[in-house]
Amino acid sequence: MARFLTVVPVDEAVRTAVGLARPVGTETIPLGEADGRVLAVDVRADADLPGFARSTVDGYAVRAAETVGASETLPSLLRLKGRVAMGAGAGFALGPGECAYVPTGGEVPRGADAVVMVEYAELLGDEVLIGRPAAVGENQVLPDEDFAAGEVVVRAGRRLSPQEIGALAAVGQAEVDVRRRPVVGVISTGNEVVPVETAPGRSEVRDVNSYLCRAFAAERGCETRFYGIVRDEAGPLREALERAAAECDAVLVSGGSSKDDRDMGARTIGELGEVLVHGIALVPGKPTIIGQVGPTPVIGLPGHPASAFVVLLVVAGPLLAGLSGDKTDRVRRTRGRLVENVPSARGREDYVRVTVSAGEVRPIFSKSGLLNSLVRADGLLRVPAGREGYETGDEVEVVLF
Repeated sequence: MARFLTVVPVDEAVRTAVGLARPVGTETIPLGEADGRVLAVDVRADADLPGFARSTVDGYAVRAAETVGASETLPSLLRLKGRVAMGAGAGFALGPGECAYVPTGGEVPRGADAVVMVEYAELLGDEVLIGRPAAVGENQVLPDEDFAAGEVVVRAGRRLSPQEIGALAAVGQAEVDVRRRPVVGVISTGNEVVPVETAPGRSEVRDVNSYLCRAFAAERGCETRFYGIVRDEAGPLREALERAAAECDAVLVSGGSSKDDRDMGARTIGELGEVLVHGIALVPGKPTIIGQVGPTPVIGLPGHPASAFVVLLVVAGPLLAGLSGDKTDRVRRTRGRLVENVPSARGREDYVRVTVSAGEVRPIFSKSGLLNSLVRADGLLRVPAGREGYETGDEVEVVLF
């Protein structure tokens, strides 16, 4: 077996991974359980929203033309026609020279086209002095100004947030069709890896990456199944991978990628299915594997946690989004100025851990096997393959964790 297949650019690797993603099926759930789920179909307004002209302030509904030139010293004088009660509707229309009191959220009577805030009005018996002119449409929402009947309220592919759930409630969507949560299998490999509750012996390390993978997948709306810690032996790895591929929508094999002749991960994936990528022009994360066993995508991650985390963000993240049908861009980014040079070799895409404070971006230069850099970092600075790094003072974009 060759030590590497052809090393491919990062964008090609991501396209390959996303191309393996078959969106999972759908299910109908109560709206109250939909936070964080991916909407499967467009939802349209069942009627005009709010459905009636509504005041956005406590004030007086008026005909704007009758307030032209009004001022504190020379106010417009209008007769109070009535007061609107919340939830009861106006029940009357305004005629010439009339106004009506309307609370915030109350219905604006027919015949009115603006609302003047109470701060600019004075009630004298059954007459109201308006101390400033109003513009047509001021301080009111039209019947279909929020959403018109039939208009798309939330589009398919959106990962639902509290804001969108509120909008769906407003159009009567008591239940929603969402994508099923993709099931992601996680396998840890390595003779040196022991469970977290075990005190490591000489040359042993605790199983970090399975927890990293499961937390990453769960944060992206997936369910996870752990298939245990597998020794670097063909039989156990083949058995675990075959089972995971049959039961899951995708599989992450931690420690399953290497560039030496003992690359059990690539060999096993190839025997059960197909290796599509073995080697990405990515630092850290060069020996990453992308393959499939049957229809199930399999990502072989490097064993070092920092390398594995970068591959999860850059390659596995888009794959999981493709599985769930998630088209929401929730990546948080910020910009700042570098306080130290960041060198990089042209031809590879570099992801450097950084801290961000008061507009300053400071790189953390650390070996890929160390966890402290992940804990200390605020995000990643991407150095494109065509650059030989950045210099002190350059303005850069950081993808925040």
